[in-house]
Amino acid sequence: MITAAGGGSNGDRTRLGKAELQRLANELHRAIRVCHFPPGTSKGNKMAHRMFSFISKNWRGRPLDSLATVVNLIASTTTDKGLSIETSIADTIYETGSEVSDDEFAALNITREKFHGEWNYVIKPLKIK
Repeated sequence: MITAAGGGSNGDRTRLGKAELQRLANELHRAIRVCHFPPGTSKGNKMAHRMFSFISKNWRGRPLDSLATVVNLIASTTTDKGLSIETSIADTIYETGSEVSDDEFAALNITREKFHGEWNYVIKPLKIK
């Protein structure tokens, strides 16, 4: 199961995201259940909220002059109770401008849930002939 924000690149309306999940479901031979947070509630990620104030304290007064600096400051953050964050820099270069045609999108094996099917659905592997 994947829980995702309701907007941005992993939003409930993105065709490319659903097409890529279909590819993953086919590769894994497993169904993938997706539940998007309703609009306006994606900030409900409790861990992000819990850690953000500690991250802010940790990098207070330090120039954020590079991606490595930001990643290292986040990685060195811990809470009073010992929670920590693992970070890394993803150096993958992603192609831009990819689109999913109407025919490709119609071929996705998506089953919408009864309750808010636009936000909650299952992508099942396609049966390969």
